[in-house]
Amino acid sequence: MKLNYIEQGSGPVIILIHGMFGSLSNLGMLARSLVDQCRVISVDLRNHGDSPHAQQMDLASMAGDIVELMDNLNIPSANLIGHSLGGKIAMQVALNSPSRVQSLVVADIAPVTYSGGQDQALAALAALSQQPVESRSAADQVISEYIEEAPTRAFLLKNLARDDQGNLSLKLNMASIVDNYATTLVAAPSGDSYAGPTLFLKGGDSAYIQDKHRAVIDRMFPRVQFEVVANTGHWLHAQQPRVVNSLIAVFYNENQLIDNHLIKS
Repeated sequence: MKLNYIEQGSGPVIILIHGMFGSLSNLGMLARSLVDQCRVISVDLRNHGDSPHAQQMDLASMAGDIVELMDNLNIPSANLIGHSLGGKIAMQVALNSPSRVQSLVVADIAPVTYSGGQDQALAALAALSQQPVESRSAADQVISEYIEEAPTRAFLLKNLARDDQGNLSLKLNMASIVDNYATTLVAAPSGDSYAGPTLFLKGGDSAYIQDKHRAVIDRMFPRVQFEVVANTGHWLHAQQPRVVNSLIAVFYNENQLIDNHLIKS
């Protein structure tokens, strides 16, 4: 599948992979911190943003989408950064095609199977997909029955776009997401191990990465570095962008991937 993407800058290649219900704009602050020195490619996952829709939606196929994009752009290897579901996809690329991954950064997700985690967001968007709305305020009213937090609602409503009739509708392929959510989308990446440099970032207040996950992380990613970003939840890159950007820059510098002093925090 040919994913929608935007490309900025030149230099070492970094591919940014967003999470569930997101789009290529979600890691925009991180992209801006890297673009002066790097070739930054931000992607829309299948069934998200402006990428094509498909019923199949599992880690293997979505990892294959990333490799196909690299092939189409003549990129032999790249540094991957993924948040949440995007982190799982980045891990799957590294496990399936280690020669294509120069380094790996995983933001607030572990290589394990989860039991839900975004059930309220799924229910809210499923409800919204069943009815046309004429304004964002009307859409916000629909999903406010499921989600109290205004920032979370604002994030989800970024998926709205005007259709041919002038109504707002979701860009997300909710039929596929709903069908695959409780099975393939919560599944763990599969494979033995990836021996390249790897950084796991955990939101200090987030439960997505727990102490019990460290053994499997260490086994699958033996060159792992681990950092906790204090006073953040699952959206650590948006809540503490300077800290996250700095930690990634230091990781790249320590592994002689990119010069740290040239990356803006």
